[in-house]
Amino acid sequence: MSQPARSQPARSMTGYARVTGQAPNGPGYTLSIKSVNHRFLDPQFRLPSGLDALELALRRLLKERIVRGHVDVTLQMERTSRSAAQYDRAMMAAYIAALQQAAAEHNLSATPDLNAALRIPGMMNGEPEAALDTAALEATVLADAERAVAQLNEMRAREGATLVAELHACMDQLEQFIAVIEPLRTEVQRAYFDRLRLRMEEITAGANAQVDPQRILQEAAVLAERSDIQEELVRLHSHIGHFRELLDTGGELGKKLDFLLQELNREANTLLSKTNGAAAGNGLRITEQGLAIKAIIEKAREQVQNLE
Repeated sequence: MSQPARSQPARSMTGYARVTGQAPNGPGYTLSIKSVNHRFLDPQFRLPSGLDALELALRRLLKERIVRGHVDVTLQMERTSRSAAQYDRAMMAAYIAALQQAAAEHNLSATPDLNAALRIPGMMNGEPEAALDTAALEATVLADAERAVAQLNEMRAREGATLVAELHACMDQLEQFIAVIEPLRTEVQRAYFDRLRLRMEEITAGANAQVDPQRILQEAAVLAERSDIQEELVRLHSHIGHFRELLDTGGELGKKLDFLLQELNREANTLLSKTNGAAAGNGLRITEQGLAIKAIIEKAREQVQNLE
């Protein structure tokens, strides 16, 4: 039987990517993107000031390539060269001349303090750095962002494949527990029916009014029917089959799978409710398997929370 066509790989919401680049005639930079779980797409940016247009472009890119997740985008600029430190010669000469004149006027001996002089505001300066071409920088960073997002999604797809395998294993376990329950169902239902019949006979044994034995059996049969878990078992199989189909199809799975797990949990609760108080032995085994089913469903829900 051929596998259904994938729309795209199932992806985790957890991933990381990092690329480095060089601004045209400018400094180098590092662009990193990190994503974690979130109900919706929640992008956050840490960019140098003055790059508003770049933030808008990056926001559009993320919206096109990522469906869900809290995504942190960080751009760090590097200094490729340092400006040469210099002092203001005219200001230094004026400082020394003023110090010497004051010393002479007041008949004092004084030696200029170089450290104090260099701390005078405006004394130290440097060669100005070339102005950054922000338009060219934004275009270059955006091109590298395409690569970074592709790397991020590759990592998220690898994580997603691992999650899909784990979820298939969870469905295997569910089917194993259900397979244990199925042959026990008829025996438990029969025992439940006999117990109800005997109980009704005890209640009506001392009654003055005549009670139709056939009516007793009919009422017992109705109550026993209500305790039958066949429908729950059928629906569990159906939900598991649908769950597997979604896993094999890929694409945006998280919310769909979470809904199916809620349905599976609802059927497991109904199964346990119907078999509550059933006779010991097989009834107890069904309860044990039902509780195990709920534990696997909860494990699967934790995994599904990581899928996009």
